[in-house]
Amino acid sequence: MTIDYENRYAVGHNEAKTFNTQQLRDSFLADDLFQQDKIKLVYTHYERYIVGGVVPINQALELNAIDPLKAQNFLDRRELGIINIGETGVVTVDGEEYLLHNKEALYVGAGNKLVTFTSVNKNSPARFYLNSAPAHKSYPTKKITRKDANVLELGSLETSNERTIYQLIINGVVETCQLQMGMTCLKPGSVWNTMPAHQHDRRMEAYLYFDLAEDQAVSHFMGEPKETRLIWTGNEQAVISPAWSIHSGAGTSNYSFIWGMAGENLDYDDMDKYMPNELR
Repeated sequence: MTIDYENRYAVGHNEAKTFNTQQLRDSFLADDLFQQDKIKLVYTHYERYIVGGVVPINQALELNAIDPLKAQNFLDRRELGIINIGETGVVTVDGEEYLLHNKEALYVGAGNKLVTFTSVNKNSPARFYLNSAPAHKSYPTKKITRKDANVLELGSLETSNERTIYQLIINGVVETCQLQMGMTCLKPGSVWNTMPAHQHDRRMEAYLYFDLAEDQAVSHFMGEPKETRLIWTGNEQAVISPAWSIHSGAGTSNYSFIWGMAGENLDYDDMDKYMPNELR
């Protein structure tokens, strides 16, 4: 079987306050998304959002509908965002091929029937990261490179958060129903992301940490602003962030991460910020 999935039910903010370390990890961490010759998905009950990983090596991998969708095809009522964090690969959408190099993205609109993934070189495979959300209409499929993105330079080395943000699948670059995705790359010497921490009660979000050395880690901060928790994450591990939770992190070295979100609106700046001295 080349496709596998988990079903993660929603956890409330009061319930999460009682969780121990393992319960937090079981509920919010996706630590095995990238498996050879397999599509691995996590279906969440936060905005019915899906995160997943695809590593095609010896065969093309087809994105089929999973049981929670109750649909004939994966994209019958969904849109899809893909970012390649590995070597060069090809995504084929209803017969049209899209070549994706490292850190390039593809938006696939609702209604497409057949999506497959292959690597150009099986010895240096592509590693496709997927985010998907329900969609009410179909928008055109579009490839986005870092040159096509909205680019923001934020932070400073003095505050350990000098970083480049690439807004890849976002309003103004690509038309979508609700899905947004982008990538943040921290400069050497910087470890903090998303500072000040924020939450947005109108959207959920997911973070995938990557470009992190195997012997390094990122401490992902979550929870309510006055009731924070943390999850230690490794390379190519994702954290699911409910609308009630802040999201921020600090690593033992610099790294990159992909953020994806869906919910009430497409306003990237719609967030409630909390300064470091406000957090508890």
